[in-house]
Amino acid sequence: MHSSDGFPPVARADARVLILGSLPGQKSIAEQQYYAHPQNAFWPIMRELFGIEGDYPSRCEQLTAHRIALWDVLASSVRPGSLDADIRLDTAQANDFRRFFEVHAEIQLLAFNGRKAEGMFRRLVAANCLDGSVARAGLPSTSPAYAAMPFSGKLSAWREALLPPLAR
Repeated sequence: MHSSDGFPPVARADARVLILGSLPGQKSIAEQQYYAHPQNAFWPIMRELFGIEGDYPSRCEQLTAHRIALWDVLASSVRPGSLDADIRLDTAQANDFRRFFEVHAEIQLLAFNGRKAEGMFRRLVAANCLDGSVARAGLPSTSPAYAAMPFSGKLSAWREALLPPLAR
């Protein structure tokens, strides 16, 4: 079975918030863009919160200008399809967070895009790569597969988690 590979982080050294997904889905891999599925709420939420618009490189530049970094928990895993439930944890390889946090020492918040990302981080990433000063927030998934919460609810939860650490 074919392994899916993640992307490098979208980040500047002065990032304060790191948003973590699980692993790019098929549409994102095909487009080589984070959250490329047209029904994914991630970029619409970023537009509402920070006015981020434009083509993908421009959106990434605007995101990092707001001191937000974007990455995934996994570097690779077998994943037949795009659902998080399809990720084969026995094949999962986590990204190198120790190195990431060495380079991005101003991170104050890990914001998990969905429960799967949060659970995989807890399970696969060594807890000693973070000190106690980094807060964690589990956020509702922006995936179109998570339809139990309307956009307005997702937007509200993301606003409540992201704005305070960025206002400091």
